Amino acid sequence: MVGGVLFDYMNHFLLLGVSLLATAVGLYLIPVCKTATLLVAVMSVFGASIGILDTGGNVLILALWGDRGAPHMQALHFSFALGAFLAPLLAKLAWGTTAPAGNHTEPNWHPGALNSSSEAHARSLFGVPDDMNLVWAYASIGTYILAVSVFLFALLCKKSSRQTKSTVSAQGSRRAQHHKALLCLLFLFFFFYVGAEVTYGSYIFSFATTHIGMEESEAAGLNSIFWGTFAACRGLAIFFATCLQPGAMIVLSNIGSLVSSLFLVLFDKSPLCLWIATSVYGASMATTFPSGVSWIEQYTTLSGKSAAFFVIGASLGEMAIPAVIGILQGQYPDLPVVLYTCLVSAVFTAVLFPVMYKLQSFSMFWGSKFLGPLTANAETIGSVP
Repeated sequence: MVGGVLFDYMNHFLLLGVSLLATAVGLYLIPVCKTATLLVAVMSVFGASIGILDTGGNVLILALWGDRGAPHMQALHFSFALGAFLAPLLAKLAWGTTAPAGNHTEPNWHPGALNSSSEAHARSLFGVPDDMNLVWAYASIGTYILAVSVFLFALLCKKSSRQTKSTVSAQGSRRAQHHKALLCLLFLFFFFYVGAEVTYGSYIFSFATTHIGMEESEAAGLNSIFWGTFAACRGLAIFFATCLQPGAMIVLSNIGSLVSSLFLVLFDKSPLCLWIATSVYGASMATTFPSGVSWIEQYTTLSGKSAAFFVIGASLGEMAIPAVIGILQGQYPDLPVVLYTCLVSAVFTAVLFPVMYKLQSFSMFWGSKFLGPLTANAETIGSVP
């Protein structure tokens, strides 16, 4: 929310650079925090910077390319999907070489010595953990983000950063007749879509092991299949966006999500169906968010505050739906609550988009009906000597 307001008044490259710099600092500090209070504070700053990036990336794409930025929007979100797929693999490589500390038992263990040692460590706020792989995993990603922030700061010295506002003003500002209603519907659309995406990606491993009885290695592969097809289709969507309208891509995504989630619910005990439907579900979910942003930009210009509004909807879905479903799945372990959530969310998104489309078509119809004759009369009057 704060990022959306700031992006309307600050240089986009400066704000994104500062946000990335704060993100990098947070990644450097997280593994060396020694107290819970300090860790909460660092994670809060880290979360705020990520929130600004979520809003700012979309706003910057729209500011630079406007309604012609569909392929660029798909490329931006492909980078997120690629990171979501690669980061756990990199973390596993970094942490897999060291056994957990809980597996080791010291032969001469004295509770008194442990208490005195803990009190000594508690006095310091920062400290290097025993597992250095943890530090290197965070530091490597933090260094990468720091390098990207340097490039953004460098863009401040380029003329392109000063021409951003002039480019947007040259394109002209559009405002749909039902601008606020469209934003509210898009808020709900992204709430259910992102909530279902994060819920399935977060709980499919646990669901496969507890509900179906898969081995952990198989369940991990299932999780990789979901994010792998998700990332692959977002990469392909960069090219599809050059020949397909955003609305058509949303319809195809909704159909794929609805069909795959329905098969997941109907055949929840079948491992083969789970593998196939998970692949289709991940592919179907891939293009929905960037296509939704590109679709609404065709009809109404999105400011920073407007973009922040529907990003907040996505963030609330990401926060609330997995939390509630985690509790319900724990209380009803025999029911596929995770799969029910995916199906219900697919139904909501499949219903909401036609409503948004009809609302926008209704606005354009009445706008052309009443404004068309006025424009024609104005042109006629202007042509009279």
